[in-house]
Amino acid sequence: MGIVNIDDDLHDQIRKASAVSCRSINAQAAFWIKIGMLCEMNPTQSFNEIVASELRAAGVVAQAVKAACP
Repeated sequence: MGIVNIDDDLHDQIRKASAVSCRSINAQAAFWIKIGMLCEMNPTQSFNEIVASELRAAGVVAQAVKAACP
């Protein structure tokens, strides 16, 4: 594991995003780095396609959602 030097403004954006997504600051940075790398390696796929592919690869299975009765 190493240290990555990033701009203070980017660090602030990572901190804010980590609060919204319930991730640690390090986990948020790692997520952005991984997704960014996958986007560069798969330029014809959308963000949603890449995330769906990663979820499937991790064994996540979509559950049926029941609508609430009015």
